[in-house]
Amino acid sequence: MTWIVVLSIIVASALKLLITTMPTPVVKWFLRKFELHSKLDSSHVSIKKDGKILEGEEKEKFIANFNEATFLEKYYVHSGNEQYFLHPENAKSPYVIDAKRGKNNVKLSVYSYKDRVDVVKQYKKKIEAYSLLSDPLQQESVS
Repeated sequence: MTWIVVLSIIVASALKLLITTMPTPVVKWFLRKFELHSKLDSSHVSIKKDGKILEGEEKEKFIANFNEATFLEKYYVHSGNEQYFLHPENAKSPYVIDAKRGKNNVKLSVYSYKDRVDVVKQYKKKIEAYSLLSDPLQQESVS
């Protein structure tokens, strides 16, 4: 009986130690699974603006600006109001980004305004929307 108690204490202590001292790559992987504004990799991404595909330096510049953007807030998309996010009234034509994350294809629509950048993320059958701050991307709405 005492061996069961001692063994369970040892197992519980080892489990506690393992959970509280996870290696950094494991923690980063776990956090990346749940982040909303994920970083783009130019090798797995195609970007379109008005039906024209961005390539070369223009594509790299856009991806760098997108990755360096600061997350502002998440918008809550309820069933029935998806169209307000997918086709906003006062928006110019968006950048459409087709990306591959793991096994899933992700479509991002990036709308630039003077005060923010709105991103609508579509994957599987889900839609998520959020806003960013990025001076270079916001400047494109002015021009």
